Amino acid sequence: MKWASRIGTFAGISVYVHATFLLLIIWIGVSYWRAEQSIPAVVSGIVFILALFGCVVLHEFGHALTARRYGIRTRDITLFPIGGVARLERMPDDPRQELLVAVAGPAVNVVIAALLFVVLAMSGTFAGFDQLSVARGSFLERLMLVNIWLVVFNLIPAFPMDGGRMLRAALAMRMDYARATRAAANLGQGIALLFGLVGLMGNPFLVFIALFVWIGAAQESAATQMKFALSGTPLTRAMMTVFRTLSVHDTLGAAVSALLAGSQQDFPVLDDGRVVGVLTRTDLLAALAREGDGTPVTSVMQRAFIAADPSEMLDTVFERLQACTCRTVPVVRGGQLVGLVTMENVGEFVSVQAALGATRRAQG
Repeated sequence: MKWASRIGTFAGISVYVHATFLLLIIWIGVSYWRAEQSIPAVVSGIVFILALFGCVVLHEFGHALTARRYGIRTRDITLFPIGGVARLERMPDDPRQELLVAVAGPAVNVVIAALLFVVLAMSGTFAGFDQLSVARGSFLERLMLVNIWLVVFNLIPAFPMDGGRMLRAALAMRMDYARATRAAANLGQGIALLFGLVGLMGNPFLVFIALFVWIGAAQESAATQMKFALSGTPLTRAMMTVFRTLSVHDTLGAAVSALLAGSQQDFPVLDDGRVVGVLTRTDLLAALAREGDGTPVTSVMQRAFIAADPSEMLDTVFERLQACTCRTVPVVRGGQLVGLVTMENVGEFVSVQAALGATRRAQG
């Protein structure tokens, strides 16, 4: 991800911090300085926010490690100022498994809060919930309180928060997955609208959360609709069969001509009919700026690429396409190139199917 730096790898999962996270640290430091005019207070505030996000990382690992039990890999975990995101390859197809994956994150915060409560109670330093706030109390007391708030906030039944996924999983036990997603997404957007109205009365942060929830619900719904539109469709129905290729003997000049001749963005590079690489538009333009159009395509093409077999189903190939950094998948039969699958032509296929579905409904 752009603007993100890796801070470590744990249990085989890389953890990144987005550059905007630094803005949160600066804001916390400035706020404490204005309130206390004290360096120790600033340090204390920053340490507390780092401890809070440490709990957020553990929350995301709760999702990731539970998903691993069902054979689902987590690409990475990224920390943003508004929280963390664990990028799972996919959600489980079984609603019960999805429910457990969604519950695992808040469950981690429940455990953290319970452990902190036990430590405070055994040490005799717990002041009582009526005397606590995020800004008042000991370090451990405030950390316990924010973990409780994390549980409550994440249980709100709105995508992309855990509560929304729990609701979708519960509904999917009684209806089809696409319909359950639409119902959960609609409820999430309703909650987002409520947040926005309340936020306009004096809490800008709620407006920001409302936008986050609204966009997340819309994206989740769209992704699920696409998944079901592609499900059960043979790859051969959607792959491109008219396309341009390049030879291992071509230069970037030939690639430029192919790029300008049509709308194709990426080009398979062939050696005696076999795909040996893929030249992407991004790599082509970067190499042109560095080396000029006389450069051989073989020195610029991506030699590591994913390929598909014509017998595969479109939804499984699309999942692989989403998981990689590429935008084009060569379709190969017996070592020979027979088609291409791109993000663009998958999108066009879904649009066509939606239009045909609308026509059938109107005629029926």
